[in-house]
Amino acid sequence: MVSRSNGTTKKGDPYCTLKLKAPNEEITVSVWDVPATSDPKVGQIVSFFNIQDRDGKKSARLADMHPGRMVQEGDPLYDLVPHPVKKEAWDECIANLLKFCKDETLKEIVKEFSEVLYKPYSQYPAANSVHHAFHGGLLNHTYQMLRAFEGLYTCLSYRVEPEHCILAILFHDYGKTYEYTKDGGRTPLGYLLGHIYISAQKLHKELEKRNVDKPTIARIVHIVLAHHGSLEFGSPVLPCTQEAVLVNLLDNLSAKGDNIDGTGNLEKSFALGTAVVKDFSNSDDFKF
Repeated sequence: MVSRSNGTTKKGDPYCTLKLKAPNEEITVSVWDVPATSDPKVGQIVSFFNIQDRDGKKSARLADMHPGRMVQEGDPLYDLVPHPVKKEAWDECIANLLKFCKDETLKEIVKEFSEVLYKPYSQYPAANSVHHAFHGGLLNHTYQMLRAFEGLYTCLSYRVEPEHCILAILFHDYGKTYEYTKDGGRTPLGYLLGHIYISAQKLHKELEKRNVDKPTIARIVHIVLAHHGSLEFGSPVLPCTQEAVLVNLLDNLSAKGDNIDGTGNLEKSFALGTAVVKDFSNSDDFKF
């Protein structure tokens, strides 16, 4: 199993939705009557005795499922399970990004918090279902965005402040360490405040403590506040700077890419609003 999200029916009955990967197959199964605290966990092998398929939606009962052993390093299935990126890869990325930075104060904040945030980010998911919904998914999502910015920055035809983007990416989902439990459950603060407010507040305080000027604080915090891109997706403000637009697109790219990667062939992707096509092996399917 590569990801799990928990929910309750209108009657209050628990269920979970599992994304499962085998070497040649990916499927999503909703399993009824499964308490949020019970197995299976991400990285655990799961066997099913019966799966119902109704209009492309697969479901099973608790009695139809058998959680088995956890996949360990060296296992042939190990690479199917998502893992947090290694510290060496994270440090290399940060070192490359620091070469773009000219503001010494902001540069020091990047250095400090790239160290501080690595461990907690490697323990929390980036979401409970939509994308990077696994232990350490928050780190991988942040890393993907930083790597993508690293590749794009030198070929941009318009001016952006690299320190602003890097700091905003580092902090944009910081609030998820308060919004979610390590197992992906939603906390009271997640409902009361949400991760965008918590992330923006934390970054604002850190910049103020180091006497960063107010216009710069406003520009950097704006990127965090606008990173979902639209009001309907939870951003309290719309992106209105080059940096905010760029970070929103990088966030979207990372999230959608992971969502599609974890969606099975011809299953509907929440991110796309349509089904994902992955299997091109049957030539009869492509005759027109």
